[in-house]
Amino acid sequence: MAVQAKSQDVVTLFLGIPLLLISFFVARKNSLRGRLLLTGTLGYFLYTYAVYTFVAMYNSFFLVFVGIMSTSFFAFILMLMSFDLEEIKTAFNDKLPVKFIGGFLLLIGAAVVLMWLGRVGPPLINGTVPAGLEHYTTLVIQGLDLGILIPAQIIAGVLLIKREPFGYLLSSILIIKIITLLTAMSAMIVGQALAGVQMGIVEISIFPLFNIIAIYCLILILKNVKPVFQLI
Repeated sequence: MAVQAKSQDVVTLFLGIPLLLISFFVARKNSLRGRLLLTGTLGYFLYTYAVYTFVAMYNSFFLVFVGIMSTSFFAFILMLMSFDLEEIKTAFNDKLPVKFIGGFLLLIGAAVVLMWLGRVGPPLINGTVPAGLEHYTTLVIQGLDLGILIPAQIIAGVLLIKREPFGYLLSSILIIKIITLLTAMSAMIVGQALAGVQMGIVEISIFPLFNIIAIYCLILILKNVKPVFQLI
């Protein structure tokens, strides 16, 4: 966990915080791009510090983790409430490749489900302790992913393919959140490799590959915001 947390902190420092500040100031100009970026970045901070709060060993930063998690949660909710769904749908060009972006959300959701079920399933059947449990009482990350994040991705992907207004909003936010999380996971893999942890070729390649696709999806989303809604 220590190596992973250090890699996560590096990504938060050099990507998360700058993106949060930039998107905040752009969003203040009522730019749809800025508001989407800000909401997605808040989602990253919410997820990251929820994990730190419930998974990291208790330390002197515990209340800091709780404070960031709480602030991110309520800011995320307030940002979601600020969007007009009907306006969201009209804000994007018809050329936005909804099937490609929606399909990617479904694909990455399915990949993570298979990955986590491969870790959780056999121990449940065999009555053994799953890998990675260590001193923890449960698998918090797997619970968050399987219970909240993955269902949200599936809903977003399906709604976007059907061109539903909420699909545009949720997909845009999740793509941004996925990029920050995949960047953090890629950094964790590098950190673990440097620490001498043996990594499989699938783990080394799959997250950076998905990250590249997610970045491409974000470019498509931002590129297809109509000029009247851009303001940047």
